[in-house]
Amino acid sequence: MAVKPVMKSQLVKVYRVIATGSAFALFSGGGLVLSILVFSIQRLVYRDINQRNQAARTAVHFSFKFFVGYMRLVGILRLDIDKLNTIKQAKGQLIIANHPSLIDVVVLISIVRNADCVVKADLWKNPFLKGVVKATGYINNDADPDHFLKQCQQSFARGNNLIVFPEGTRSVPGKPWQFKRGAANIALRTAVNMLPVLIDVTPVTLTKGQKWYQVTDRRFTFKMRVLPPYLIAPYLQSEQLTNTVRELTRDLQAYFNEEKLKHE
Repeated sequence: MAVKPVMKSQLVKVYRVIATGSAFALFSGGGLVLSILVFSIQRLVYRDINQRNQAARTAVHFSFKFFVGYMRLVGILRLDIDKLNTIKQAKGQLIIANHPSLIDVVVLISIVRNADCVVKADLWKNPFLKGVVKATGYINNDADPDHFLKQCQQSFARGNNLIVFPEGTRSVPGKPWQFKRGAANIALRTAVNMLPVLIDVTPVTLTKGQKWYQVTDRRFTFKMRVLPPYLIAPYLQSEQLTNTVRELTRDLQAYFNEEKLKHE
């Protein structure tokens, strides 16, 4: 006897909740394994702090690659990435992206091996992730401004790509993106060009305030479009840095919102 459409739909939803729950469990457990086992071994092997941080970032890169692969395997996620080699080969750049879902940074780090991140201070208190952000040397956005910018400059000098979400938090579905000044401030004060990345997650999932078990009716597609480099040389000619930061922030916000409309 054929399964009725309603019953089939319910079974699919139950499966998706279980699959999503297993992915979150894998992510949390992986963070603990990295912190307790992998990073402990790396501390014994690498005495130099920079080498140790780099080794930790490499471990996180491959862990996230495995995690993304698992989500694809169980039918949660589909990837659609344009100009993959451009972002994989990036070196010493400021990668900026909109932030529609919880897994944006996970997918980005799974692609960019030499990735550094600006992370929220809250993650340094998260029991599953504080070991990761500490071992990798990711940059705390709550640090002293001078120390923060010095860390950014040092990261670029080592050839790392710094991932920043100009919105500062996840997007609100259906509303224009509102950028904060952090990304523009980093770019202008370090004189580093930006590599814009446009992210779209369809159907909308894992947005701010949405619970992990509020799953979509079908597999969600993570689309990532790497846009042309955003050059900051024209902005460096101004001597009024504060005003220029505001101008660059407005221009970036307008640019992303325009590109969003083009790809809808």
